[in-house]
Amino acid sequence: MQPFGRHHRSYRAAYALTLSAVCLALAGCAAGNVASRSGNAQGVAAASPDETSAAPDKRTAPKRHAAAHVHHDAGYSAVGLASWYGADFHGRRTADGDTFDMHSLTAAHRTLPLPCTVRVTNLSNHRSVLVRVNDRGPFIGDRIIDLSAQSARVLGFYDRGLAKVKVDYVGPASRPSTPAAPPAPRVTAAATPPL
Repeated sequence: MQPFGRHHRSYRAAYALTLSAVCLALAGCAAGNVASRSGNAQGVAAASPDETSAAPDKRTAPKRHAAAHVHHDAGYSAVGLASWYGADFHGRRTADGDTFDMHSLTAAHRTLPLPCTVRVTNLSNHRSVLVRVNDRGPFIGDRIIDLSAQSARVLGFYDRGLAKVKVDYVGPASRPSTPAAPPAPRVTAAATPPL
């Protein structure tokens, strides 16, 4: 009986040590996951504004939806570089839930309230257009607004990709009404030719 008691105690000790090691390992994994998640979030936030790229429409969705501070100032006016985005984002969701249409007069801004209307003026040719801001961006260099491809065409800088512009806040924009779905086409059976 005595040998069994010694073995039983050693098994209990080994079990307790193993259980402790597993608990410590799980606690370490959980702490590592929290640290890596917070590290990733900080990395995205820190890297977003300083990215540089030659192509105007190379942005990533998580960065587009982040905004540090939202302007509510009716007198907002800024001068800086504008870029445009198009086919790579056509049909995707914007930050305010619209579907991006590269053929509409829309824009992305880092901080203006969504949706709002701004007047954008190309300072090299003095062309001006009202656009609906419904997305976040640009997060590349020192650009202040990212316009739809159609807006860039109207302002005359589509081919160049960038232009120095003035952006003036006009006011809040109303939500677009969702067009009614077209009626489903009727399917009729074709007459069978006589034999």
